[in-house]
Amino acid sequence: MANYKAGPLLSQINLPEDLRAKMDIEQLPQVSDELRQYIVDVISEIGNSHFGASLGVVELSVALHYVFDTPRDQLVWDVGHQAYGHKILTGRRNVFHTNRQKDGISGFPKMSESEFDAFGVGHSSTSISAALGMAVANQYQNDDRHHIAVIGDGSMTAGLAFEGLNHAGSVEDMNLLVVLNDNCMSIDPNVGALRDYLTDITTSHTYNKVKDDVWKLLGAVSKFGPNAQTIASKISNALKGTLLKHSNYFESLNFRYFGPVDGHDTIAMVKIMEDLRDIPGPKILHVLTNKGHGYGPAEKGDSTQWHAPGIFNKDTGEIVRIIPESPEPPKYQEVFGQSIVELAEKNKKIMGITPAMPTGSSLNIMMKAMPDRAFDVGIAEQHAVTFSAGLATQGMIPFCNIYSSFMQRAYDQVIHDVALQNLNVVFCLDRAGLVGADGATHHGAYDLAYMRSIPNMTVAAPMNEEELRDMMYTAQLENKGPFSIRYPRGSGEMVNWKTPFKEIKVGEGRRLQNGSDIAFITIGSIGNYTAKAIEALKEDGISAAHYDMRFVKPIDELLLHEVFGKFDKVITVEDGCIMGGMGTAVLEFMADNSYQAKVVRLGIPDKFIDHGKQEELHHDCFYDVAAQVKSAQKLMEGIILKASSLVG
Repeated sequence: MANYKAGPLLSQINLPEDLRAKMDIEQLPQVSDELRQYIVDVISEIGNSHFGASLGVVELSVALHYVFDTPRDQLVWDVGHQAYGHKILTGRRNVFHTNRQKDGISGFPKMSESEFDAFGVGHSSTSISAALGMAVANQYQNDDRHHIAVIGDGSMTAGLAFEGLNHAGSVEDMNLLVVLNDNCMSIDPNVGALRDYLTDITTSHTYNKVKDDVWKLLGAVSKFGPNAQTIASKISNALKGTLLKHSNYFESLNFRYFGPVDGHDTIAMVKIMEDLRDIPGPKILHVLTNKGHGYGPAEKGDSTQWHAPGIFNKDTGEIVRIIPESPEPPKYQEVFGQSIVELAEKNKKIMGITPAMPTGSSLNIMMKAMPDRAFDVGIAEQHAVTFSAGLATQGMIPFCNIYSSFMQRAYDQVIHDVALQNLNVVFCLDRAGLVGADGATHHGAYDLAYMRSIPNMTVAAPMNEEELRDMMYTAQLENKGPFSIRYPRGSGEMVNWKTPFKEIKVGEGRRLQNGSDIAFITIGSIGNYTAKAIEALKEDGISAAHYDMRFVKPIDELLLHEVFGKFDKVITVEDGCIMGGMGTAVLEFMADNSYQAKVVRLGIPDKFIDHGKQEELHHDCFYDVAAQVKSAQKLMEGIILKASSLVG
């Protein structure tokens, strides 16, 4: 066990029951300070973790576990970037140093990890719907436990959050508390009308006066004993009447709205939550926090940078940067960001769209250079796709940049609003394949399979940075219809990637290496592993050919005729799910054309893959360089290895 020392109070807390039993309310600010320092101590050394969001809700985490009887009362953290304090307070302090590392604890709440993680999360805006489902189920079973959804103002921009609020407001006497953690941030600064609305509430003298009056009344509620519910109801009605002239979005949905309150005053929040616990029906508590609160460099610095800073000096706040000895390849996202600006300078129809990830996708480069042509639409993937479709109907060429795993949230819009109408929307799917420490919720495992099943869709994956540029260039020529380009998290291998744009014939693959014994068929950047495997196989006297398909749809049938006309031993490799992916497309071609061959498919197996470094996960899923070499060796011996049987 790593030697991270907890403070004198935090060291006594192994579970929330210790917090409630051993700590007086006056001690909670010190507990919060020690909890914050523990997070700083650990994350500054292990890196590879989110940071600012959890510091911002330390006091909120302490107050929630102090007031509510967790895990019986069910606490759902939206997204989960902010749940580190929660994890430390719920029995995971001694393993917190394994956060987001292979075989360590998850960076997000996970039901299989702890009974205190009431719902598994990772994507945004799920908390209200999940907590409401729990509340309805327990009400049906005459179980009076409480249900709390903690959601950030960024997550509140998604349609799913509104759908949950809309339904919850129609369910009476439900033990549901929504805590709106308002820090004006998701990862990048929030955008949109909701942000402006929350700012207006925060600065409104009317709301602040009403807030003070309400808390004075609520402070007396507990003194009324059996009449407390009646008093609370009168307070609620009075609140609604007072605010009729100052329309409240949440009240209009039948929520009792309380706030805004200081999210860094632990004692005040405990008292507020104790009062709210006794008020029936759906309630929303608007809490104001600062991302990175309590750690000077994170509070004063770039909030986006401190979202996940890596390793840093906790005393000075200096983020540790490894300076390479020689130039390194850029990240694929940077290639996208610079290339779209180059293309947009030449083609005035190009526009850029991202759902709340301008920095993560590098669309921020275009937003700075061409603010009238690049849009951050907030955490709203469905809207991003249909908004792009609307742009395309008017002759624009939208490049809609969405992480592969987040695109799953907008699948209906891709089919119904884009593909069905054959609109020229270019989907740039960042973080495709296994992404590493974010784990199962964020792996881009399925896009090859789910995109290739859609009519009119072109599905492409570049093997390197130069091909990414050329595919982007190709996608904006003439009217290509729906066009999907997937690329991985991190960097490739090309230092000199900024070459002149070239058109790639849609559906045309290429032979990269001649061979006589066995053929590898690859798609995307994972083909770079294959090139290394082929070199290693030469030492065994095995001559392997390498075919880079570049497109899964339309697939290059002429190239596949060449493969199956020459080889009876074939290995397909993809950084995507085996079920329905590129390997499946190859098998379909083989069957449709009556070829006979021994085919081994390597890729992500039919299971959810936990977190770890990308290369560790490639090894575990049996498609790294060593796995490809082993598969070829066994296939030459007449042994067909099924990758699924080799994955633990």
